[in-house]
Amino acid sequence: MAEIEVKNLANEVVGKLELSDDVFKAKFNEPLIWEAIKHYNDSLRAGTASTKVRGEVSGSGKKLWKQKGTGRARVGSVRSPLWRHGGTVHGPKPRDYSWRLPRKKLRGALRSALSAKLNENAVTVVEGLTVGSHKTKEFVKILNAIGLAGKVLVVDATADKEQVKNLLLSVRNLPTVKLVPGNAVNIFDVVNSNAILFSKDAILQVQEVLSR
Repeated sequence: MAEIEVKNLANEVVGKLELSDDVFKAKFNEPLIWEAIKHYNDSLRAGTASTKVRGEVSGSGKKLWKQKGTGRARVGSVRSPLWRHGGTVHGPKPRDYSWRLPRKKLRGALRSALSAKLNENAVTVVEGLTVGSHKTKEFVKILNAIGLAGKVLVVDATADKEQVKNLLLSVRNLPTVKLVPGNAVNIFDVVNSNAILFSKDAILQVQEVLSR
């Protein structure tokens, strides 16, 4: 079984936690992680880019001059793609960029990424993320005490509305810190972070979901 130390917010070890080998000792699978990240990014694309074809741009449909006898090229419409302000050929139209990735692949990629983070000692588990106030400086003190820097992903699973509110308010002004609930951890956030801070309940919640 994979094992990790459980600390308090003062960075003191208060116990150990056994983790599932199926989740936190998975084989590193870079192609699968790449595919899962691409799936995540594609699902966020707006797909609202749009251009007008010749039938949609403004302009008369009248033939500009007679077919023969002028010495000029044959032209049928001012809206031709060959002309300035004419229609666009094969331009983008609104579309949905999302595509389906099997759930087994998504969970496999997340297991692989979390296992890699654990091997890199980039995962920290604390007994609980209880903050006394909503002040940002209070949370900064916690991060400094634990020794976390760079991009930090904070994962909590508390059901206490007051604590959730305090965490959200204390984290939102930190551009390199992101807070997510245990059931909303995604592959992009895991890979994009330098360190992951789990509450004990949150890491067990993630383990339960990925063990299925």
